[in-house]
Amino acid sequence: MKVSLNCLYIVSTPIGNLDDVTFRAINVLKNSDIILCEDTRRSLKLLNYFKIKKKLISYHKFNEKKQVPKIIEYIKQGKILSLISDAGTPMLSDPGRILINHCIENKIKIIPIPGVSSITTAMSISGFRDKFLFYGFLPKTENELKKVLSTLSQNSFTQIFFIPAIKINFYLKQFKEHYSGRKIFIAKELTKIHETFFRENVDDLKVFKDKVKGELTIILSEKNTDKPVLSKEKIVNKAKKYLKKYSLKDTVNLILESEKISKKEIYKLCLKVKNEKNC
Repeated sequence: MKVSLNCLYIVSTPIGNLDDVTFRAINVLKNSDIILCEDTRRSLKLLNYFKIKKKLISYHKFNEKKQVPKIIEYIKQGKILSLISDAGTPMLSDPGRILINHCIENKIKIIPIPGVSSITTAMSISGFRDKFLFYGFLPKTENELKKVLSTLSQNSFTQIFFIPAIKINFYLKQFKEHYSGRKIFIAKELTKIHETFFRENVDDLKVFKDKVKGELTIILSEKNTDKPVLSKEKIVNKAKKYLKKYSLKDTVNLILESEKISKKEIYKLCLKVKNEKNC
């Protein structure tokens, strides 16, 4: 494969198993003059594995703006540059946006080298509908998290998040509060030795008693938009029981706590039971 000059390659790398790298990615990295790495120490494990020895430049969220002018100059000089992240596809919750926008402004060609992504990897085995929204890392504070989830949970699409394993119980509590009626899929350490998958109904979630380690990709299923089936017999039996002790208003409110149907429907049934009782 011929490698182009005066351009920036965006190269996807494995998220765990080094053998998941593509032939094209290896070829581009071998022919690069400079490889931009999020963490040079982590990138060296991949590069050494494939016997690739190139000049590495540290490029991460803390030095993006500072590094951009120098990188643009290298590209204009005709050098072949590749951008990789610690794992997966650059730009997806990883640095790169600032550099890419500067390349666009300078009319520098950007070439994507597709490959592994924890987003599509987890989604492919979730069993959920493939119309999905990817958010990335969720806020770390409770107030901010509540604001974000209260908005996102109104959307009916499947939703994908990244969360730190050490705070899993903190996030599970908020998922239960905002995503009732949905299912959850948790992918831990994707493609690695300790790869683990966890599936559960959100309403049945329990806290993890043991410490959870590793990187987590969380998927919440699509929202069930089907209207709940109204079990008239169940409502009527409850109404008969409660009306012996409580008023019509209190009876309706009591049933409403456990039945996920409209208050109007419950009121009609309870009123009918009350009228029959008084006949």
